[in-house]
Amino acid sequence: MTTVNSSGSLTVTDNRTGKTYDIPVENGAFKTMDFRQIKVSDDDFGLLGYDPGFLNTASCKSAITYIDGDRGILRYRGYPIEQLALHSTFLETAYLLIKGELPDKERLAVWSYNIHHHTMTHANIVKFMDGFRYDAHPMGIMVGTVGALSTFYPDAKDIMNEDSRKLQVRRLIGKIPTLAAMSFRHSMGFPYVLPDNDLSYPGNFLSMMFKMTEQNYSPNPVLERALDVLFILHADHEQNCSTNAVRAVGSSGVDPYTAVAAGCAALYGPKHGGANEAVIRMLMEIGSIEKVPEFIKSVKAGSGRLMGFGHRVYKNYDPRAKIIKKIAFEVFEETGRSPLLDIALELERIALEDDYFISRKLYPNVDFYSGLIYKAMGFPLDMFPVLFAIGRIPGWLSQWTEHVQDSDQKIARPRQLYLGEEARDWMPIESRPRNRMDEKKLDICRL
Repeated sequence: MTTVNSSGSLTVTDNRTGKTYDIPVENGAFKTMDFRQIKVSDDDFGLLGYDPGFLNTASCKSAITYIDGDRGILRYRGYPIEQLALHSTFLETAYLLIKGELPDKERLAVWSYNIHHHTMTHANIVKFMDGFRYDAHPMGIMVGTVGALSTFYPDAKDIMNEDSRKLQVRRLIGKIPTLAAMSFRHSMGFPYVLPDNDLSYPGNFLSMMFKMTEQNYSPNPVLERALDVLFILHADHEQNCSTNAVRAVGSSGVDPYTAVAAGCAALYGPKHGGANEAVIRMLMEIGSIEKVPEFIKSVKAGSGRLMGFGHRVYKNYDPRAKIIKKIAFEVFEETGRSPLLDIALELERIALEDDYFISRKLYPNVDFYSGLIYKAMGFPLDMFPVLFAIGRIPGWLSQWTEHVQDSDQKIARPRQLYLGEEARDWMPIESRPRNRMDEKKLDICRL
């Protein structure tokens, strides 16, 4: 039995023993270690919490990103995502995430110069990247190459040195678009394109991606701005899977390149960075507007899945999805309207009017329209998680920096509930009972 008293604590009664405990509550949370004192005997380990997937467990205190999923709110350092997407650039947003405040004109100029100053990569990175197969997935290349950067910058291991941390942050934000474009061009068999620091951050990336024989690459300003906004929308999102990976691996005291490589690895998964690719494949499978009702019916019957709808955190319309939907129309004005957009619009219209989806709070999320924009801009599906990673870099780095400076943090080491065998003695092989295994399985084992 648990009650809350006026002093900001929980009064917990253990019905197994009848004992009562006072558990402090701070910032709407209690420390699970306070429950270790609740035991049924002196040799009892103490009470543990069981929470697969961290559904209701806070692993850190953070001042970076605020989300209210019930009301559809997302803020970076207190600023609404809608305002940042409308008025800021990605580099300005990155400054905000890393340093905590929006920059003035002078500081933004210095910050932008420092980022552009680190867009080049060591010549040996080219040799390293050329070691991947011609058909290697760009995100797989990113995971390996970002991790390899730690060997090029051994000074990054001095993570408690503030100046070193700042340098690695600038290096990573500057080099990630270069590595991303190289991973794409390697998979296509194209020669690599050097950074052009006369262009904006997204403009330079587009140049490194798509420049061919032209002497000077001029990005389409609408597509350039659309990409910049998409980077802003992906810049951070609280303690998601990849951010948790960065913090968990970083808790060992490793350099930021290795920690960010762990974030890339988590983002590689289809349930995380591959979600917008799944939306595109779903729309392609539907094929036409006329088949949308039939598809909706199959989803409700349990034989299909509505990709790009619903979110672990948001129980309302994802605020990023509203912004991306508007950008999609702007992009298609430049590239030509895709039939997939019409399917998506009809799918959204029917779903938002259907009690089945409304009652389950299944609203479009950021992945529903982002893949359509990327595809219209000429990015292949394999590049979608890589694009996600470019935008997420400042979020990962701000979270990593916050983690390093947090005196409460320890090396990540979750507990488990052991449900295996009790203690038993080893026996010689000739004395062990034969496992119950059918002859077919036994024959396979003999191969």
